[in-house]
Amino acid sequence: MNNFIVMAATAAALISLGSDKNSVSNNDVSYWNPTDSYLSSVLTTVKSREENDIPVEVENYESTWKCPTCSSDEQKALSYLQENANITDKLALSTVLGNIKQESNFLPNICEGGARVPYHRCHRGGYGLIQWTTQSRYDGLGSFCRKYGCDPSSLEGQLRYMVNENQFRTVLPHFQGRGHGISQYMRRAYSWIGWGIEGYRVDYAYNYARQLLWA
Repeated sequence: MNNFIVMAATAAALISLGSDKNSVSNNDVSYWNPTDSYLSSVLTTVKSREENDIPVEVENYESTWKCPTCSSDEQKALSYLQENANITDKLALSTVLGNIKQESNFLPNICEGGARVPYHRCHRGGYGLIQWTTQSRYDGLGSFCRKYGCDPSSLEGQLRYMVNENQFRTVLPHFQGRGHGISQYMRRAYSWIGWGIEGYRVDYAYNYARQLLWA
């Protein structure tokens, strides 16, 4: 039978083999016995590679509510509410989204009646994501964006104003709570928006609740 050479693959095994300087033969199998200088070379190489290894940073991934079937603006609003208003309850998020959809269909530059115009050209009725209607709330959007450098006609600018507006901040603790149903959250939403026509906002909220996924 031909002899087989069995080579150790790890530094630990090499050290073990290196303790006996004579080759060992048994049952037609010869074990290779490396020299001390060879072992030293291997260990030096391993140590050098370990020292030169570049650590890879692993980002912590946190699950959030997502809506793969939603439009890009709906997804942006959903992310913004979680990240900047700390709303994490699925039904609370669905309620807020349902109200925005009813008021503007997520069109930030829509003036009441359907005209798509910049902020300064909407002269009557509501404007924007939640159709800010009263003069004080409409003016508040413009003042906020002048102060903080945002576009009052944009989705981003209006989301920033929306979560900082006093009316929203008043009901925010209820949206940040857990365990309520859509009907309960909707009562808080009325205090926030003060709509004249309920429309399909409740149906929209339940529809979002069916679409949101925790991922």
